[in-house]
Amino acid sequence: MKKIFLFLIFLGLILPIGAMGDVINIPNPLNANEFEEIVNNIIDFLFEIAIVLAPLMIVVGAVLLVASGGNLAQTERGKNIILWAAVGFFILLLAKGIIALIESLLEVK
Repeated sequence: MKKIFLFLIFLGLILPIGAMGDVINIPNPLNANEFEEIVNNIIDFLFEIAIVLAPLMIVVGAVLLVASGGNLAQTERGKNIILWAAVGFFILLLAKGIIALIESLLEVK
């Protein structure tokens, strides 16, 4: 009798949940509904990382240049790091600008 009573209490607690028929909404953590949006979110994330890393690499190159102590190999290494960090940063900004230009010319929304 006790088992039946506990079973009925259990059913009394569980059945109203199903009777309400609520739909469980799982929020979308990606804030994207299409594959293109996911790719754009990834590209934007990598762009933000590159925006931080480019000036950091210029500082690393400058430190190597200053701390070279007359060593020509270290001086050249510092100059190359600064040069290629600046070139990479310029290409990064240019790529974002070219994409925006093409989208505006094609009237892509």
